Amino acid sequence: MRRPTIVDIAKAAGVSKGAVSYALNGRPGVSDATRQRILDIAEQLGWAPSSAARALSDGRAGVIGLVVDRPARALSAEPFFMRLIGGIQEELAGGGTALMLQAADDRELELATYQRWHAERRVDGVLLVDLRRNDSRLPVLAEMGLPAVVIGGPEYTDGFSCAWTDDAEAMNEVVEYLAALGHRRITRVAGPAEFVHTEVRSIAFDRTAREVGLDAAEVVYADYTSAKAAEVTRALLGSEAPPSALIFDNDLMAVAALGVAQELGVSVPEQLSIVAWDDSVICGAIRPALTAVGRDVNQHGRLAVSLLMERIAGAAVKAVPTLPSRLLPRASTGPAGR
Repeated sequence: MRRPTIVDIAKAAGVSKGAVSYALNGRPGVSDATRQRILDIAEQLGWAPSSAARALSDGRAGVIGLVVDRPARALSAEPFFMRLIGGIQEELAGGGTALMLQAADDRELELATYQRWHAERRVDGVLLVDLRRNDSRLPVLAEMGLPAVVIGGPEYTDGFSCAWTDDAEAMNEVVEYLAALGHRRITRVAGPAEFVHTEVRSIAFDRTAREVGLDAAEVVYADYTSAKAAEVTRALLGSEAPPSALIFDNDLMAVAALGVAQELGVSVPEQLSIVAWDDSVICGAIRPALTAVGRDVNQHGRLAVSLLMERIAGAAVKAVPTLPSRLLPRASTGPAGR
């Protein structure tokens, strides 16, 4: 069905196109009664302003962008991103602004996407995930003048607004919890080392491990996929001095590790305790249910959008913390058994 236009509204109302334009844009030039009649007819016809026309008239596209540096298939498998996008959509709902989502396989493609969006006036601003130290995206966006908010930080955000979570405090709690259960050999299976949030968690893990006097504590870097987590877990459990507890940087890796432990006959939690980062439905549904670090990822998305809309409107840069994370003990952790 063809989308109604200003011409259709003018014909139905028996007025000129100019009068319709005045009425729809809240400008003087028509009486209150005529304005209301035009607005009523526009609503009946299901008229909505064209984003291209709006961009030409007020410089706004009515769209924000999010590029995720993951293959599309991997992105769809991560509950974290599904919940984050859900929070973004919740904040945008009813506000007349849409989300443009793009998966990119590498950083150069991501930068090219921002440049194209900006040149074509496709977006009013963007959200950034997976912040890196000396992140190459930040100076590019600053030079373009494209408003942006980092989902992460507050380290290394270089003058950009950010919505951040205290990952260090959450990691402290996890390590202290496992140490209190008697675990002396703990391994953290992390995401990519170049991400700032990975670095923050690693520093906190090492520091707290020293403070509680662990016999052995190491960080092994992976890529968030279940395949890599399974490979790492087999190697760790097959070593001469296997860990008695594993901490994973996402739920998919923790689930994969649980499967490997069962395959190898390693009992969870009697012989091995497992902790997942970012609680999800998966963590509670699997058996044994996974102990996890829970945070309101939806709220993270909502907060980031709120900050971005403020920046688009010209507000000052802010670094705003999300709600604190919390440790959710479940059946996958217990007293050290070896």
